[in-house]
Amino acid sequence: MNFLQNNCLSIRTRWALGFISALALAGCGAEAPVEEPDGTIADNEMAIPVMGEEVRIVAFGDSLFAGYNLAEEEGYPERLEAALRGRGINARVIDAGVSGDTSAAGRDRIDFVLEAQEEKPDLFILELGGNDLIRSIQPDETRANFDAMLSKLEEADIPVLIMGMRSPANYGPEYQEQFDSIYADMAEKYDTALIPFWLEDIYQDQTLFQDDRIHPTAEGVETLVASTVNEVEAALPEDGEES
Repeated sequence: MNFLQNNCLSIRTRWALGFISALALAGCGAEAPVEEPDGTIADNEMAIPVMGEEVRIVAFGDSLFAGYNLAEEEGYPERLEAALRGRGINARVIDAGVSGDTSAAGRDRIDFVLEAQEEKPDLFILELGGNDLIRSIQPDETRANFDAMLSKLEEADIPVLIMGMRSPANYGPEYQEQFDSIYADMAEKYDTALIPFWLEDIYQDQTLFQDDRIHPTAEGVETLVASTVNEVEAALPEDGEES
């Protein structure tokens, strides 16, 4: 997400502060990552040989996938690929993140991304919604955009993992309830895998965020990968099962 646009500065500040403080009472349920001395997680299991046919994963989202202000190899899709390969999975994760994308922008470009794939993806990770919050887009619009994207993916028979976001409480209980319910409702409607709030393991630790207090550092990305790689692996089709 490109939250540093000048015309969004005041809104960005309100969301960033609200996002961190208003969620401070939420629990963290994921396991802590097992790290090497250098802080990485992808190399822990490198002794496991990579085997099997290539597994193609499209990571479709905003700047949280695009790796805002990070080196190319430090983004979530790249580190996720390394972590999966460290588990012996012959994974190729395609980074389809675009900074600043709202759900409407994702809806507009999803056809192009799907048509650009040489083969049908084995998994499509859908991560959008944060910029909808930043711009105070009404939840019914966000819901309609997710509905359209997931309908296309269902029609293409592509398994999906939804990376959920969460509205800060300072948007008001009605907005919060309407926005937060989008992800679970869409996952149920389209029978997809779901991580309800995929930033759960880092949002309370500001050392894992860049100075803007929104985009993860490289260490923050490693923590996100460690806390979500099990769900990603579980969402992959079983061996021999066609996507």
